[in-house]
Amino acid sequence: MLPMLNVDQALGLIRETVSSAPKQASSLLDALGSRLAEKIVCPEDSPPFDKSMMDGFAVRSSDLRIGEIEFSKIGELAAGHESTLSIGSGQTIQIMTGAPIPEGADVVIPVEQSRELGDSRICLTLESEVASGRNILRQGTNMRVDEDVIASGQLIRPQEIALLAEMGLAHVPVYPKPSVAILATGDELVPVDATPGPGQIRNSNALMLAQQVSAAGAVPEILDIARDNREDLRAKIQQGLQADFLCLSGGVSAGKLDLVPSELERAGVRKVFHKVAMKPGKPIWFGKRETEPASECYVFGLPGNPVSSMVCFELFVRTALQKFSGSPNASPQLLEAELTKKFEQRGDRDVWFPSIVEADSNKLHLTPTNWKGSSDLRSTILANCSALFPAGIHTFQRGETVQVLLWSGSRIEPKLTHNS
Repeated sequence: MLPMLNVDQALGLIRETVSSAPKQASSLLDALGSRLAEKIVCPEDSPPFDKSMMDGFAVRSSDLRIGEIEFSKIGELAAGHESTLSIGSGQTIQIMTGAPIPEGADVVIPVEQSRELGDSRICLTLESEVASGRNILRQGTNMRVDEDVIASGQLIRPQEIALLAEMGLAHVPVYPKPSVAILATGDELVPVDATPGPGQIRNSNALMLAQQVSAAGAVPEILDIARDNREDLRAKIQQGLQADFLCLSGGVSAGKLDLVPSELERAGVRKVFHKVAMKPGKPIWFGKRETEPASECYVFGLPGNPVSSMVCFELFVRTALQKFSGSPNASPQLLEAELTKKFEQRGDRDVWFPSIVEADSNKLHLTPTNWKGSSDLRSTILANCSALFPAGIHTFQRGETVQVLLWSGSRIEPKLTHNS
């Protein structure tokens, strides 16, 4: 029997198997959360003209000296308007923030340093020398025409939307957000709003996975529960294969009713790997449907135990979604944290242990929870991450550094200190 893959090997196979989605045009209103499919080149200078950085008076620097200087005000200029006037010696134009600098001026003196004398006369007071260009934002300071501004693969956030809008790009090429069908399997499952009968439990995994899918920037669709018979499972799999991704929960181990692997292969899904040397999450299954003329679909068979399913999503499914969505760094983002107490690791597999990671001024601190196993969902409420305790090392001392995978929707809080 071949040895099981480790996590890094499984991630490598996922990255090799999953291709980026074909790019498509998206309006800026719909682009939030997608990734750019091409680099963005600046079409024009920004700002496109020299403009005032504050309200004040545009003057010639050659007219300035320390002390009080009188000027003749020949006009006013607001943002959105262009002056036809040219400033000569001893003249000024009152200017507002964002307005273009009038011809002849090369300095803006803040309005706070001015005093009206009447008859369009202005007194400006200077306490120090003023160099040419003061309080002026020069054309092209922010961006130059033909400059590479945003890289391909960049996640589009509100600030990218604003920058793209500034450049006049109402539509941009993006990788579309993947659709993800979620299929929970098992006769024991009932909907969350139903009362379980003898031997039954509510379908919590589907809702958890749907939220993880959304947090990963994809679009979830929860399918009806598939029962433990081949006909029903077969029909539900065919429905799920219409999406870009299909995530099944349960039925992937080696029991009599673990029908998922064989039914996936029957549906034309090529197995890439089955089982990874990790805890929780060992039974995970991954494959790709390539049967023509059907479109490609990437399939994950996740374990039925909720913590196993959650951890496998964070490690493997999220990585696949990143690759499909054009991310240049499709990989779990691991942090390093220092153990706050001794930890004993037993077994021959890497353990991804539900834990709490906190921050102080200069480091992260990691405290394992009292997790009881793959079905113990309650312990995850007290945690915000999985801590990796590698196989082969049985005792981890306080102060040792371990790797940490922060979970979807979680954040690192400051570590509380208690005064004695």
